Amino acid sequence: MKQISILLCLRYLQHRRIVILSMAAVMLSCALLIVTDSLFTGFINAVENSVGQYLGDVVFEAPPGKTLTEYDAFIDRLNQAESIESATAVLRSQGLLLSSPGKVKATRVWGIEPSRALAVTPLNEAMLFQKDNGRPDIRFTVPDNPDAAGGIAAIGLLTQPDELTDEYDIDAVKGMLGRPMALTTGTVIQDPQNTETSQVRFSRRVIKFSLADVVRTGINEFDESLVLLPIGALSAQLHPDEATCANMLHIRLAPGADAEAATLVIRGIWRDFAGDRYNWSDFVTIISTKRMQAQLIGEYKKQMKVLLFIFGLVSAGIILLVFCIFYLIVMTRRKDIGILKSCGLSNPSVAGMFVLFGVVVGIVGAIAGIGLGWLIIDNINAIEQAIASVFGLKLWKASTYMFTQIPNTMHWGSVLWVTGAGITAAAIGSLIPAVAAARVKPVETLQYE
Repeated sequence: MKQISILLCLRYLQHRRIVILSMAAVMLSCALLIVTDSLFTGFINAVENSVGQYLGDVVFEAPPGKTLTEYDAFIDRLNQAESIESATAVLRSQGLLLSSPGKVKATRVWGIEPSRALAVTPLNEAMLFQKDNGRPDIRFTVPDNPDAAGGIAAIGLLTQPDELTDEYDIDAVKGMLGRPMALTTGTVIQDPQNTETSQVRFSRRVIKFSLADVVRTGINEFDESLVLLPIGALSAQLHPDEATCANMLHIRLAPGADAEAATLVIRGIWRDFAGDRYNWSDFVTIISTKRMQAQLIGEYKKQMKVLLFIFGLVSAGIILLVFCIFYLIVMTRRKDIGILKSCGLSNPSVAGMFVLFGVVVGIVGAIAGIGLGWLIIDNINAIEQAIASVFGLKLWKASTYMFTQIPNTMHWGSVLWVTGAGITAAAIGSLIPAVAAARVKPVETLQYE
């Protein structure tokens, strides 16, 4: 009798067009949850990794107004630790960039070591023009003017993206190479008139350079504000009375190293190194980039759970839809059920036939939902651009969502539970109709139908 139940289940699947509606409901619900979970998870991962990509896994920062002149020796000690792969010194400041007459923007200024920086960050891949020459380095040489002092500016400091496409005019940016620019920045120094007190004052500096290249990281926070200069040139301007110095280190950990444990190792190395050299050594900040983002990431994850819960409640409507469809099938197939029961098919077998029917509907709908979800996620940026072109509605703006592209990685971790939920919902929706089919009395049914 089990074979008869399976055959009838397959027969209903083939000849009942209304079943397609229940499959479509399962498919759309699964696709909705998969797309939501994948896009939200991709965004959270992108936010979490973006800082680490360009700042390293751990950031060492001196107290405000303090600098580290012997950073080479400190980096050498760090590199001897098994948990540390590489480190690079950065002299960080802030300022205003005059990129053309009347065009002034606030900037974050990094003085970097080109050779060491590449061991920690993929800055060379973010260079618009140097990356095409096949050389794995960062150069501040100005095109057609090798003797000029060169600097690198973020693309958002030079031009603004198109409102609909979020794309920059690369040809216009290329025409700016070699253009002279002025960076107004400064540093806090001891007031020479009050050497016996702790009074300090701000010393303004104007650094002139020519544009050597343009950086585009794909992270709006950096693309709107970053200016890169050689650490020696920036140090000479900000701290002319000191040797080349830094106030921050970007540290890349060895693969598999625990960030929190490595932070403790770095702190221990610093204490041994600083000794009596720096009286401010106890006030440094040593923190993993993931911990820097922990509070923000935690809030994003809470929002994702709330959103998935709401969509889950909406998707639970497939239980009611499957119930209605299957109950309709039972009511219109009472004669078939009566004949089967008169031939000896038991009540559990009749009920099992419809539960199996629901499970098969759930499996087919869930598989189709996985395919639809993957198709949407893989083409989400093209879909977003098409909507912007046709309706003039920009759904994703880099200035709002931090990234120039929507993260489009399928989160396969959600596929298992979404698929299971879809199949379970379809099976639950078929339970009451299955019980109703099992309670059909063959004598009464065949007598009146």
